Amino acid sequence: MIKDLILTSSAEKKIVNLLKNQKKDNLFRIEVKGGGCSGFKYIFKIDKPVPEDIVINQIIIDRNSLELIKGSTLDYKKELIGDSFIIKNPKAKSSCGCGLSFSV
Repeated sequence: MIKDLILTSSAEKKIVNLLKNQKKDNLFRIEVKGGGCSGFKYIFKIDKPVPEDIVINQIIIDRNSLELIKGSTLDYKKELIGDSFIIKNPKAKSSCGCGLSFSV
């Protein structure tokens, strides 16, 4: 758990698998940026931490992004249309159909 972020077991397993063959200092970044269909969009990538980041286990997140997703659950779903990380964000007032953007 990253402060108020809950990881499902499938998300945790996928993150471990993604980082398995990465450089030692690379971690899984969760980021929220302006844009997308609904105002904000989630970004998931392998990245190096910077001093301003919050680092917990193998996940990095900046403070502004954490404020927008506090209380959320990170899940990883395998579906016919593809595999993806999904954030269930209780602060989101609306989200787009793909689940990668939201508004607060």
